Amino acid sequence: MKKNKRKTYSVFAGGFVTLCLFLVVGCSSQTTVPAEQQESAKPKSGGTITVAYPYEPDTLDAHMSAGPAGVYTWLLGGSLLYKDPASNEYKSSLASDYKISEDGKTWTFTIRSGITFHDGTPLTAKSFKETFERALNPQTKAKTAAEVMTPIKSVKAPDHQTLVLELHEPNTAFLDSLGNYITQPLSLKAIEKAGEDYGRSPVGVGPWKFESWNTGEGVTYVRNEAFQWGEPYYENQGPPRADKLVIKAIADSQLRLSALESGAIDVATEIPVKDAIYYRNNSKYRVIERLRPGLGLLMEMNLKRPPFEDIQVRRAFHMLVNKEAIVQAVTQGEGEVAHTPLSPSTLGYDKSLEKYGYAYNVNEAKKLLDDAGWKVNGSGVREKDGQTLSLNLLSTADFDKEAQLLQAMLGEAGINIMIQNLEIAGYMQEVVKGNFDVTLISGAYDDPDILYFYFHSSGAYNLSGVKDDKLDALLLKGRTTLQTNVRKQVYMDVQKHLIEQAYVVPLYYDKAFTVINSRVKGVKWTSVMPTYNDSWIEN
Repeated sequence: MKKNKRKTYSVFAGGFVTLCLFLVVGCSSQTTVPAEQQESAKPKSGGTITVAYPYEPDTLDAHMSAGPAGVYTWLLGGSLLYKDPASNEYKSSLASDYKISEDGKTWTFTIRSGITFHDGTPLTAKSFKETFERALNPQTKAKTAAEVMTPIKSVKAPDHQTLVLELHEPNTAFLDSLGNYITQPLSLKAIEKAGEDYGRSPVGVGPWKFESWNTGEGVTYVRNEAFQWGEPYYENQGPPRADKLVIKAIADSQLRLSALESGAIDVATEIPVKDAIYYRNNSKYRVIERLRPGLGLLMEMNLKRPPFEDIQVRRAFHMLVNKEAIVQAVTQGEGEVAHTPLSPSTLGYDKSLEKYGYAYNVNEAKKLLDDAGWKVNGSGVREKDGQTLSLNLLSTADFDKEAQLLQAMLGEAGINIMIQNLEIAGYMQEVVKGNFDVTLISGAYDDPDILYFYFHSSGAYNLSGVKDDKLDALLLKGRTTLQTNVRKQVYMDVQKHLIEQAYVVPLYYDKAFTVINSRVKGVKWTSVMPTYNDSWIEN
């Protein structure tokens, strides 16, 4: 077997192609659990574990979801590969072996035998072929899945156990896609049987089987008694210990915590930092935290707007932001000041890049604006050629505090910032159209290839309009290079160039928090989200 030895990182389910999820959720394998809260009791079987996420699924068809269903459909399925939480290498999962050709375009997988879908259909290489071709077929009108699988040129299944993927070009980041819910195998038999109702009666190969979905009440899963193909990091290689798992959608974080306190749920995800600090010191609960991978929170400037065509103006904006103050005010010191767009928990980040950043310096920023022709007028607002430096900052309620802080900081130099807060749906429409001067955005993804989507001239989420030939070449090299060390250097060069050109202002890297009732044991962060295979309930 030709093992792939390079280190890679997992994508949050549905993350890198779903802007909505980029904004508000993400995860990684970094977990912090206080020693006194570590579990040592003997596991038990039975009972129901109830979890609350912020989002209701749009569908449980992994191909038709625009993203929010990831945390729901992942429980039903499996993937060709998985990320080893110890080494961060991608290893075989539903595949028993895989190899990548020297030119990086031909990926050959040996599919494990003895695995069946929840409807009893055997899993074969043909199952994957049917799955991938369904997602790629324009008539399917797949959403996120179609975009994720665009690197695939053709799929072949010469026999039951052999799957061959031909890619259009080498794409190291595609390993992430093959390790998440979007590319999980689907039962064509079940899809044909259910027709348009498949999204409410899904079938997978995973540890949990779908039982019911009552909108507004939750999705209920039952243990897959036939499950015997868990990843090596599971202590329990067989069926899950709990009888049932219920996932509820509770949008408001305080309502999630109220449900946790009342016992209506056992696990509350995406908890604000102030609450996480409180629960850390409460023995009735356990807190899992992780620094989000991918991009930190960024202030993007619309480069198509005249003021930001001038690099001196962009550099001035960098110098006007007191990042330390934002970290303290917003994250209560739990976040980290961002010097580059890429999070420290992502391949390619290097602390030495910090020296290329811009120090907080209001006087120097004012001088840069003066030199660029933006002079303070009698009203205290900067003006040039009869136009005032009055800009709209497009945001959402989630980032209201950050927006207000930036408004005050930029205002100190005579920049008039008007905050436009929209609901997430309206925000999405406006930001994609480029209807903003300045906006706030983040991205959760475990591979540095996320920089391609945000900053390549053809990137799906290049919202600020970056168009830079040198940057394009570097980003393409990063996604087509197979050697980890070479990739790391490429992405260091990418970040350095982004900083030097001041295309975007990195603000901070934040943590995500999950709070768990102490009676529920064995909830773990492994590759892409919390897993419950090892979980059990203490009476």
